[in-house]
Parts: sequence; structure tokens; C-alpha cells
Amino acid sequence: MTLAAAAKIEDVRQRLRAAGAGAAHEARVLRLWAQALPQDSGRRRLEDFMPRSLRSALPDIEAQLEGLARLQSAHPAADGSERLLVALPDGQTVESVLLPREGLCISSQVGCAVGCVFCMTGRDGLVRQLGSAEMVAQVALARRRRTVKKVVFMGMGEPAHNLDNVLEAIELLGTAGGIAHKNLVFSTVGDPRVFERLPQGRVKPALALSLHTTRPQLRERLLPRAPRMTPQELVGAGERYARASGYPIQYQWTLLEGVNDGPDELDGIVQLLAGKYGVLNMIPFNAVDGLDFQRPSWERAAAIARTLHRRGVLTKLRQSAGQDVEGGCGQLRARAARQQAGQAEVRVALRRNATSRASSSSG
Repeated sequence: MTLAAAAKIEDVRQRLRAAGAGAAHEARVLRLWAQALPQDSGRRRLEDFMPRSLRSALPDIEAQLEGLARLQSAHPAADGSERLLVALPDGQTVESVLLPREGLCISSQVGCAVGCVFCMTGRDGLVRQLGSAEMVAQVALARRRRTVKKVVFMGMGEPAHNLDNVLEAIELLGTAGGIAHKNLVFSTVGDPRVFERLPQGRVKPALALSLHTTRPQLRERLLPRAPRMTPQELVGAGERYARASGYPIQYQWTLLEGVNDGPDELDGIVQLLAGKYGVLNMIPFNAVDGLDFQRPSWERAAAIARTLHRRGVLTKLRQSAGQDVEGGCGQLRARAARQQAGQAEVRVALRRNATSRASSSSG
């Protein structure tokens, strides 16, 4: 049995059992993998407690686990972040971002079906789902580079559209992975299934809700294939989960100049969020080639944040990580795809020229 693309944690468990692992062995292997530690870690020798069949299979299993997420390229930025282009077993790629202060942003899908008009990831639609093991593998890969104590599911993809796999990854990271539950962040545009399932889990993550506007019709234009929850419904559901879980909601707002930065929106934010158990993360738009949106000046964005704060809405102005390496979600993958396409065109041209020369010579 091998671990292929879209592998789930249950597939890893089955692979271990097939090699003779008992429950304790299985838990140990998963714990060390999720924490990016060698399987021979600890003072006890493997031969003192692990069956021979599992010891024999372990090097191959470790190689398969490492192969679920391999580093294709790394792009360090001046702000201390590092954007990683990660290759999956089938050759597809996703992006992870090592954040300052021991955080990590990971992807849950290749592409995305929501189609947010200001986002590069959704321009080509959904390519495929990631398996839960591929998500944990992104964390293991990142932990081999630096310490990770917080994981946000805020990279490529909409976690609500891959709910079973995301929740399975969250459970392992919040138990064997050793990450505090409040430091696991489930980010979503809003989906009724999220608010049903998250309270039922053994690990209850913090929640980030993509708001972006207080106007329902504008939200439908900005997020054309998001579930039809109005901003009011989204905030209402978020407030209930925040009170039940004890973690404040992070409301995400991509600041688009002339679109959602006017006085009407500021009034709407105050009406929606004043007094709520949450924080508004305001992130100026990260410029994307081919998109007409603009980011307001940092001074204007800061003034908006101060105004909201004075009016009773806890607001944090955040810079998108990796601005200087043009690494907004989907951009690294898109650049790599363009490069591959260009290389393929060169190879075709070279073959065509070689065939032409051969024909001329034979003539």
C-alpha cells in the first residue's frame, strides 16, 4: 500500500496497521510525523517496543509521508515571512506561508470554487481537494524549517468545501500535533455546515470569517459563488460560535480602494460589529496582475482603522505577508505554471526545429 495524492490520515493509519502497528505504535508515528521529529526520537530503542514488521516498513512509510508535501521553492520576505511553493504527489502545487511569530498558513484545496473577484487562487476554479494527510504534511514540512505553534487554514481553497478533510487535519494537529486549539484557525467565506460541525468536534478551532463588505449585494458580486449568507447572518452565526467556544471571531476585510472603504461601509461595520466578541482584521488589497482593484494608501487604511476603533470596533490593520515577493495566495503557483508552460513551448519549438532540420537534411 502506498500513500497517493489526496491521502487522508485514515490512509496513513491503514498503512501503519498493514505493517503491524498497534494502537500505541500508530499514535507514536503520527505524533512524531506531525511534529516533524525523527521516528527514532526518544531514549528507547525502536527494537525494544516496536514489532519487526513495522520497523522494516518504517523507512518506506517515512519517505511516503515526506513525499506528501515537498518543497518546490522558497521565497523569504523582508517582513520575516517565507512563502513556500509545495509540490504534491501528483505534481500539483499549493502554497504555504511561514508567518512571523511562529505561525503558518496552509492550503486546503488546489484552486478554489468560490471565485472571489480580488483573489488569484479562484481564477482557474477548483482543481482538486487536498487530503487531510496532505494538510498535515504541509505543517511537517514547515516545522522542518522553523518552529510552528499556530496554523491557519487560510491559504489556497475554501475549507468549508473540503470540510471532512480539514476537520480531520485539525483534530490531529490539535492532539498529536501539539498545537493549542485556539491557535488552529478555520477560515471561511461562511457556510451553514461550518457552524453545525465545528461545535461538535473534539478540537474546536478559532474561526475567521471573510466579511469584506456589510452590503449583501456587493458581497454577492465580490464572492460570487459563496453560500448566500448575508453579512448580518454571518456575524450572527459567528457570534454564537465565539460565545460557545470562548475564542473571538476574526472578521477578515480585504480593503479595496473605492469599493469597500467608504463612509457607508464604516457605518455598516459599526452597526454590525460594535460590542461583538470579535476583531476586525483589515488587510489592504495585495496587488495581482490582471485585476483592476487598487489598495488604498497605508495612511488612509490606518485612518480607517483608527476611526473604527474609536467607534467601538476592535480593528487591526494587517499587511499581507510577503508583499515584496509578490506572494499573495495563488501568485506563486500561477507564476510557476506560466514558467512551466513557457518551458513546454520552448521544448515544442526545439523539437519542431529539429524535425525541420532533419527533413531538410534528408531532402
